[in-house]
Amino acid sequence: MVKRPRKPRSVPLRETQPPDIKGGRHRPRNPEQPALPFDPMPERIEPCLALLKPAPPSGQDWIFEIKWDGYRLSVHLDHGQVRIITRGGHDWTHRFPTIQAAAKVLPVGTAILDGEAVVLDDIGRSDFSALQQALGGRSGKRSAEEAIFVAFDLLYFDGHDLRNLEQESRRHLLEDLIPAEADGGIRLSQEIEGDGPAILAAACEHGLEGVIAKRRDEPYRSGRGGEWLKIKCIQSEGFAIIGYERSTAAFGGIGRLLLAARKDGQLVYVGGVGTGFNERSAADLTKQLDKIVVDKPAVATGRKKRDAVYVRPVLIAEIEYRAWTADRKLRHASFKGLRDPKDSADIYQLFD
Repeated sequence: MVKRPRKPRSVPLRETQPPDIKGGRHRPRNPEQPALPFDPMPERIEPCLALLKPAPPSGQDWIFEIKWDGYRLSVHLDHGQVRIITRGGHDWTHRFPTIQAAAKVLPVGTAILDGEAVVLDDIGRSDFSALQQALGGRSGKRSAEEAIFVAFDLLYFDGHDLRNLEQESRRHLLEDLIPAEADGGIRLSQEIEGDGPAILAAACEHGLEGVIAKRRDEPYRSGRGGEWLKIKCIQSEGFAIIGYERSTAAFGGIGRLLLAARKDGQLVYVGGVGTGFNERSAADLTKQLDKIVVDKPAVATGRKKRDAVYVRPVLIAEIEYRAWTADRKLRHASFKGLRDPKDSADIYQLFD
């Protein structure tokens, strides 16, 4: 997989910027030269969300990147002042000191970067469980110094709102701001050359979560409109925890979590998960579950569950799974961690 060759530009972007990125003129402006209008910097931008598809598209209309497994963030830079905002609009600047420090030295006065906070494993793959542990678990208060920011879009740049530019133009500007070889707290999500199915096959072969496809000529639109698609190697989605089955032989006493998805606006039982826990994650999960115990399950679970403890469905678990059974239950499921409520995680939607 290699990067797609770029169309040559007559003047490199960064050469057009003044050396003093915080402003100030080195010579008087020609009064006959019109001043470019500036756009006010948004306090927050609702993110563009990728639509899940079973197979990747093909053709030159699409740009492909690796799908990263972490927390969606936007990094706001305003002349040395940095804000790191979650998908749900919460300020988590203090929780990502490495990203904050890297943003302060970017060669730009004002910018808004869209991307993902991740913790990488030994071979460079994003590890959601490691990110959660670095942050101290769901609703933890810890700072994640190990976390880096993988940038995949540039929404505001030196006084100009870029959302109406097509994807490819925003990509050019992002690559000039963050070079491909950057390896610090802020890095570039590399564009991948090739046809969609071949790219997905290679990503799966390397143990990655999947790929993102983006329409080359589309502007940036908030919400899930289909301009961006996500295709996964192993399915991984959020499910509401409605209870657990106790086990004296399992970590934290959790033999199996009981899970629910949404269908027609209601929660429905989709089976359980009994793998993926370690001693630390199970103990933390048990403490949180025992605070929200209820007498009856939030949804019908079929036959009576032995030694079941039911809880209010307020915790969302990230679950990997391979397939669905004929009666719409999860197959080969594994627990990855809890989504933080400030991450605005979605509960998986079932359709007929």
